[in-house]
Amino acid sequence: MLTSVDSSGPDAARFRAVLGHFPSGITAITSRDAQGRPVGMTVASFTSVSLAPPLVAFLPGKTSSTFPVIAEHGTFCVNILATDQERICRALSVSGDDKFADVAWQPGPHGDPVIDGVVAWISCTIEAVHDAGDHYIVIGRVDDLDADSTASPLLFFRSRYDHLVSA
Repeated sequence: MLTSVDSSGPDAARFRAVLGHFPSGITAITSRDAQGRPVGMTVASFTSVSLAPPLVAFLPGKTSSTFPVIAEHGTFCVNILATDQERICRALSVSGDDKFADVAWQPGPHGDPVIDGVVAWISCTIEAVHDAGDHYIVIGRVDDLDADSTASPLLFFRSRYDHLVSA
């Protein structure tokens, strides 16, 4: 027999602490603004969705000032950050002026920034945006992608940056 659960759920701090035990890779979602300047944000909530058609998803917070710019542009690039790219992660995590001042990148298939040295990049067109509490679920149709099989990913685990250890 199922028991009812308090619909309010656990408090936000406990929720974040417990889910922090699930390691995640860190991505930089990049695009361009109306003037063609690079914009970006870091996101740990990224996942593959479908093989046919090829779809991925990321979940930006509704308070993000960057996501509306990405949504208006209609395309984005997922950059899976490498172990040595914590500085880039931090630069794209804050609100501010030119987040790309010290970030080397090349234009991807849609002109969106592909950051130099990433583990992989995935160029997408926004397929759908769904409401999800204090976030959105953004579905992207994959248009092109590539990976560096020698690079290791930057991870986030228990509120810290981490990396894989080779056996």
